[in-house]
Amino acid sequence: MKPPLLAVSLALLALSVGCAGRHVEPPSTALDEVAFREHVRILASDDFEGRKPGTAGEQKTVSYLVEEFRKLGLKPGNGASFTQAVPLVELTAIDTALSISGQGKSTEMAIGQDAVIWTKRVQAEVSVEASELVFVGHGVVAPEYDWDDYAGVDMRGKTAVMLVNDPGFFTQDPALFKGRAMTYYGRWTYKFEEAARHGAAAVLIVHDAAAAGYGWNVIQSSWTGPQLDRVTAQGNAGSAAVEGWISAAAAKALFAQAGMNIEESITAASHRGFKARPMNLTAASKIRNTIRYSSSSNVLALLPGSDRPKEYVVYTAHWDHFGTTVEPTGTKIFHGAIDNATGVAAVLTLAQSLSRMPQRPARSIVFLCTTGEEAGLLGSAYYVEHPLYPLKDTAGVINIDAMHVGGPTRDVSVVGFGNSELENYLRAAAALQGRELRPDPKPEEGEFFRSDHFSFAKSGVPALFTKPGIDDTERGPVWGQAQVDAYFEHRYHQPSDVYSADWDVRGTMQDLELFLAVGERLAHDRRFPNWYPNSEFRAIRERDRPEDGKGRPQE
Repeated sequence: MKPPLLAVSLALLALSVGCAGRHVEPPSTALDEVAFREHVRILASDDFEGRKPGTAGEQKTVSYLVEEFRKLGLKPGNGASFTQAVPLVELTAIDTALSISGQGKSTEMAIGQDAVIWTKRVQAEVSVEASELVFVGHGVVAPEYDWDDYAGVDMRGKTAVMLVNDPGFFTQDPALFKGRAMTYYGRWTYKFEEAARHGAAAVLIVHDAAAAGYGWNVIQSSWTGPQLDRVTAQGNAGSAAVEGWISAAAAKALFAQAGMNIEESITAASHRGFKARPMNLTAASKIRNTIRYSSSSNVLALLPGSDRPKEYVVYTAHWDHFGTTVEPTGTKIFHGAIDNATGVAAVLTLAQSLSRMPQRPARSIVFLCTTGEEAGLLGSAYYVEHPLYPLKDTAGVINIDAMHVGGPTRDVSVVGFGNSELENYLRAAAALQGRELRPDPKPEEGEFFRSDHFSFAKSGVPALFTKPGIDDTERGPVWGQAQVDAYFEHRYHQPSDVYSADWDVRGTMQDLELFLAVGERLAHDRRFPNWYPNSEFRAIRERDRPEDGKGRPQE
């Protein structure tokens, strides 16, 4: 391995990415592996009950984080408080049904096996009756790509059936959308929103493991049981009455019932000029809910800057997971060790190192542990709508979600590669470790839209999100990719995501050194990094920071 970054951070600070920074002494503290492990062990233990918002597990988690930040001597991040209240509503479906009729046949979908449905409307009961099914392809309206799947069709009161991901994924045409890389149009959140804008009563997305980036088991564990959402004035009245997924097998049978070949329909839908197709079927659905209001908490602490305390660098990680589930075999705990006790432990470990440095950083550093990420980035979305520190004065965000647990790697995977100038900071830091940046190996899975940095990106704040490298220094990239694949197949969002004292955290600490170096560099820099010119987020940043929208140093 190369020498630790902490020993060469002075050299890092001198590397050129357009920096107008001043001389900074190398830090004298090291990252504490023992503390990192202990944080993960505690947060992922049975005592914390899966860290679900609104439960006793949340109370223990928030208390633990507040106490740890306080012990480090950090200031409360919200006035006199270490917490920011996030109002939530919890809907629990106690009775759901979905049936499809037409072509001389009536099919009752098995909830859980064939379909998973819910409503975001804050109502005790919603129903859809005799709603005409329309296959709307990918359910996308994207003028910049000359694409409109809803052209010429009136969706009011109807049920939209659509594919997950983008047309480019299915055609592998690099000139179509962004080719294999998912855009926000491919994300399920967008598809539900767009269908509702067109008046759809119900929305059913066809699950495809490759296109979605996860198997049906993730659909089952993520969208069943109590579902959290932010409290809105209208109780999400603008959402479709019913949202949901149908399994690949159920979708094939559905299309067959409609007299349509699903493979031919997917091919047609993935080429420009596709027109929405009535399926000559109707859907009936009913959902009865219990409703519970609660308040969850973002937890945040502040390390005030020495020279420019009203400029900010943010480290963020979500503390929440899925709690517990009661099954015939007993209660199962979703421990969320990798996802995301490792990220929270990383933030605490970085806070420890930065708070002990003899020279305070020029900019203030905010350590933000968010709630509700697993329910749809709820805590980070609330924060950017109610920022405790101005977003226009936030130089950048480093988001840490599901850290690498394994040996050192020769590479660093950047999710959303080619988006922001923060990659220059990361590239310089990685070079000192003898590592290279590489694009996300599976951009079709849309990871850029699936973690808290995206809330900041949508508000124009440059955000950096990395994933584990796969080119293991001892066993190579094939072995490394196999470890990642095994995690997603067997442990991701499952009770089996548990902490082990046998973890090899050499690679974890290697990545922590990167995060420390990038954050420290950004905290001493005088520049406000920007998005690259081809990024859809650049215009927002330049609107909010016209004085240095092109990355010019502040005076």
